[in-house]
Amino acid sequence: MAFDHGFTIPHPLRPLSADELAKARALVVKALGGDGSTLFFRSAGIDEPKRTELVKFLAAEHEGRNPEVVPARQVRLLYDVIKDGKAQLTEAVVDVDAGAIRGTKAFAPRCQTSYTAHEFGMFQEACISSEMFKAALEEFTLPENFVITIDPWPYGGPDVDEEIPRYMQGLVYARDKSKNNDDSNHYSYPLPIIPVMDVATKKLVRVDRLATGGREDGLYPSPVDKTKPKKLFEHSSPAEYVPELLDRPFRTDLKPINVTQPEGASFKVHGDNLVEWQKWRFRVGFTLREGAVLHDVTYDNRPILYRLSFSEMTVPYGDPRPPFQRKQAFDFGDGGIGRAANNLKLGCDCLGAIHYFDAVMANPEGHPDLARNVICLHEQDNGIGWKHTNFRTGRAVVTRLRELVVQFVATLANYEYVFAYKLDTAGGISVETRATGIVSVVPIDEGKTSGYGNVVSPGVLAQNHQHVFAVRIDPAVDSYADGDTAVVLEESHPVPMNPDTNPYGNAYEIRRRRVERAGFEDAEPRFNRVLRLENAYKKNEVSGKNVGYKLVPNATQLLLADDRSVQAARAPFAKHHLWFTGHRDGEYWAAGEFTNQAPHEEGGVKAMVERGDWFVDGIDGVANGTNGTNGEVAHDVDDEKKGQLSTPVVWNVFGLTHNPRVEDWPVMPVEIHQFHIRPADFFTSNPALDIPSTKNESSVLIPCCDDKTESNGVNGTHQSSTCCSSTSLRTDSTVQRNPVNHLQGTGPDVDPKDIPVSPTKEKRRLSATLSNLFSWKKD
Repeated sequence: MAFDHGFTIPHPLRPLSADELAKARALVVKALGGDGSTLFFRSAGIDEPKRTELVKFLAAEHEGRNPEVVPARQVRLLYDVIKDGKAQLTEAVVDVDAGAIRGTKAFAPRCQTSYTAHEFGMFQEACISSEMFKAALEEFTLPENFVITIDPWPYGGPDVDEEIPRYMQGLVYARDKSKNNDDSNHYSYPLPIIPVMDVATKKLVRVDRLATGGREDGLYPSPVDKTKPKKLFEHSSPAEYVPELLDRPFRTDLKPINVTQPEGASFKVHGDNLVEWQKWRFRVGFTLREGAVLHDVTYDNRPILYRLSFSEMTVPYGDPRPPFQRKQAFDFGDGGIGRAANNLKLGCDCLGAIHYFDAVMANPEGHPDLARNVICLHEQDNGIGWKHTNFRTGRAVVTRLRELVVQFVATLANYEYVFAYKLDTAGGISVETRATGIVSVVPIDEGKTSGYGNVVSPGVLAQNHQHVFAVRIDPAVDSYADGDTAVVLEESHPVPMNPDTNPYGNAYEIRRRRVERAGFEDAEPRFNRVLRLENAYKKNEVSGKNVGYKLVPNATQLLLADDRSVQAARAPFAKHHLWFTGHRDGEYWAAGEFTNQAPHEEGGVKAMVERGDWFVDGIDGVANGTNGTNGEVAHDVDDEKKGQLSTPVVWNVFGLTHNPRVEDWPVMPVEIHQFHIRPADFFTSNPALDIPSTKNESSVLIPCCDDKTESNGVNGTHQSSTCCSSTSLRTDSTVQRNPVNHLQGTGPDVDPKDIPVSPTKEKRRLSATLSNLFSWKKD
């Protein structure tokens, strides 16, 4: 298929515009006008077209023809309808071209959607105006010039049999005002209280006291002596990280590294967020909950992924002292990663030739609010891409692996997360997360230690916790058609030594198992368990295997909370590395749509698996008895909960168990996790063979010691201008140049017809000599 760049029909996946949001808002407000209600808008975004409609459009787009049908342009709005002091969470889908509301849905009170910035902003005022909070503070004496600062937090999972309205809690710290710097680090001074607010009334309902003891102490706080306030921070130390407050001088021997592209960037970005780069072609989306999303990822006009996104992350804490059993964030569902996205800065967050993407969001009144620079796009070098040296001829050919990076950064209270999709010149996709920022801390009594965390500064305990991520992979391998994509598990197993097939014991075999039904699996490094995303019908013309891509799930530690705990009930997705579910439009959330205050998962991958979908025609009605549901598919439930023949969706889960180090304080170095989606018989050769082996002329040679080599006046000398496929190897060592030292023959190459034939006697003598040398015996 050859793509027609003259395709001019507005694309269904183009980003939401301010005008579209304004139109959608106006229609919703008009529909509710006059009944005394007010609206509080929570989120707005494009209502993505149904897959069955969109794939027809995509196929026409890639074939360069006009589509028969263009999906309706719809906006999905989430808002509270407030009347008589009560709020009803409501969703509306608006067709902005037709000027019509296509549907509305009111949610049950148990469905607590994510907090908004407005709600988080109320918490500080609720605490300051509360006599309860002031009384709690009077139990302590702060050093002079210290002021109070508060981080609002999700309430977390309610305790068993705890029925509560919409709550929010807060972590309280103090800041040293004498520094005359608002950026002075308040996290080094935690207070042992947690206020809890009723969001509807904007009033505190209680202030929890925290246990501050060590290993030898119990789970509960000591009784408060109201006659003698406890002095805080007597032995605490500042922990500054902003440059002007550091307690150490900056390094002076770190020379600049400049990323420059004198001829400009190699990528092209279109006005509707279409990106083209090195045979890759995809669309960049952005949602308040997921952040950056990749749509319709193709290589050389061959589809690979229909949709790729970060779905969820849960952060459960391992401190059992109340109320920390509730300390479990769902950073996508509770707050929204996209909502927390940073305004990325040129030359800081992204280096080189950068393109930034903005996103239109809704403010509490539903009006458009432009969030700038929420995604950055840039190229980067990732070292050698491929190389080989022929020491027979003295020639080396080497190319670089270049990546196109789609990156966004979110700050959630103390933590920062850096998310990136990296597409490379060898046809691979890497999905990366980086965790940095400041570890969450609580107070601990002077001189004590704890099994629930690590003391990173006097009186400061960084609690043990986990970060478990879920990435949603919606494949479309070399075809958009339903049923064409197959998911296969491939393993490498040893073959027992036997005289017939493995007489020397060195053989191993590859075992393949197609995933036929919804279910789950775990990483298995002993057998190198590989997940293959294949086209079920297209074969590679060289290997004869199905064309496809593969990923190796990371064998990271999964959720440690007991299966009977509320933490585990809220995040069953975090119990397995791989989940396979049937595609349903709008199902994007590994832990379900409503994670905030949820006592258990509802509508997440566990529920999707229990639905009993299957991926291979002819096996309907049978659920997965091994790792899915048991028994027959239920037929007495609504259609959304019935199993059906479906296109498979893969959810890849990986985690970071973070037992804090002192080196994580006061700001932790990035903790990096990646997984890779790479071609596996998708191409007929290395797709990066056509990368030029061009020498980088800005690279210089740095002299050592007292070397008086002439310098270029900056920081080194230029080598002679030879390309990276030159026959002139820069080495004077005969050992390095000797082909035999590299297990290569010395040459010269010989025509078989020119090899002299030895007499029979000589051949026998040689055979006997070799037999004696290797102790071979002829039967």
